[in-house]
Amino acid sequence: MHEAVNPWVALAYLVAGVCFVLALRGLSSPSTSRRGNRLGIFGMALAVGTTLFTHDIASLPEILIAIAIGGAIGFVTARKIAMTDMPQLVAAFHSLVGLAAVLVAAAAFLNPDAFGILDAATGHINPVSRVEMGLGVAIGAITFSGSVIAFLKLAGKMSGKPIMLPGRHVINLGTLAAILALTVYFITDDAPWVFFTITALSFVIGFLLIIPIGGADMPVVVSMLNSYSGWAAAAMGFTLHNSAMIITGALVGSSGAILSYIMCKAMNRSFISVIAGGFGGDSGSGPAAAATDRPWKRGSAEDAAFLMSQAEQVIIVPGYGMAVAQAQHALREMGDTLKAQGVKVKYAIHPVAGRMPGHMNVLLAEANVPYDEVFELEDINSEFAQSDVAFVIGANDVTNPAAKTDKTSPIYGMPILDVEKAKTVLFIKRSMGGVGYAGVDNEVFYRDNTMMLLADAKKMVEEIVKAMNH
Repeated sequence: MHEAVNPWVALAYLVAGVCFVLALRGLSSPSTSRRGNRLGIFGMALAVGTTLFTHDIASLPEILIAIAIGGAIGFVTARKIAMTDMPQLVAAFHSLVGLAAVLVAAAAFLNPDAFGILDAATGHINPVSRVEMGLGVAIGAITFSGSVIAFLKLAGKMSGKPIMLPGRHVINLGTLAAILALTVYFITDDAPWVFFTITALSFVIGFLLIIPIGGADMPVVVSMLNSYSGWAAAAMGFTLHNSAMIITGALVGSSGAILSYIMCKAMNRSFISVIAGGFGGDSGSGPAAAATDRPWKRGSAEDAAFLMSQAEQVIIVPGYGMAVAQAQHALREMGDTLKAQGVKVKYAIHPVAGRMPGHMNVLLAEANVPYDEVFELEDINSEFAQSDVAFVIGANDVTNPAAKTDKTSPIYGMPILDVEKAKTVLFIKRSMGGVGYAGVDNEVFYRDNTMMLLADAKKMVEEIVKAMNH
């Protein structure tokens, strides 16, 4: 049954679309994110169920078995995945969405009659459907191969440093121009070589676009690939004449694009510059190594416990180091201990802290940190100057004053958390030799009001809590 002739099908898809909109709205805040997830799950179940029961399907049992297998894999993965591995899991999911779009486009190309896109008069695919198919397969292939590279970089299976190919801009522009030209030509000639050449070139450009991007830009890459996956799904929705896919894809695509813009703004970067090359292309290991010879103050857990216990307000700044050490639960315990002693505790989150948008928010929510204690950069930056202690745990680039003072720095112009304005800065770091994703040393380490706490983040926070209790 075609959905256009049955108003109940259109109504079901409309309800599913509303659920998706409400899900996105719910996900905009940690306090409503669980409700948003539930609405999204219900909307997707309704859309899939409607599609299965209102269309002629070759083998419903086979489809249900496939759904059961995929659902079981997803359930087990979600239960076992560590929060530190969430960014690469998201990248992997994006790659699967892109691959699904490519496979759907290939199926429609090889059997257009089954998809209702065959022009009976000419025996060829409808020209409009060719445009949809060409765009869908191109975006899907770029999403797949780009997400694979992002996954490998995030998982540490590939160097997070930018890999600059000689003449990469010429190669990228030439490949993109060829894809666009072939897509236009595909309208007039639906020969197999055209379709599969578009697919192959799109897989290649996905690799070429992401390889030059460094680890510091990964939050933008993740949100950008999320947007691509949505547009690929929307394009395939037109090919399948499925309004639910069009709505879902458009929502994911537009929200991902908006998020990418927010991430770029948070780093004072243009979207084009992120695509064109790496953030902090040089490792910066030379200057960083020399900087560690400068004098700095080392503190202990007892020192930190005393300073924070005597404070009126402590602002905690989490970064990826907290995620690696799985220190969020110990950090929440430290916050509870401070509050019990009458200290006001707040958490400051930079938009690009971690390896994907909202990474720190998710970790703090997992540890049951109250939502009203967590603040974004623009809401809390003015409070550092009035705070007794800024407690930085595993963050580097997002607290680096070089972003404001050093025009040669790869992070210059990026808005940062002004932790150096606090009376005392406590900085947890594994060693003085390491640097952030951008590969630059942090001036705050060597300031008179900074005390370095060199240790594993979780172990150090646990020792601080013990010292407070004693």
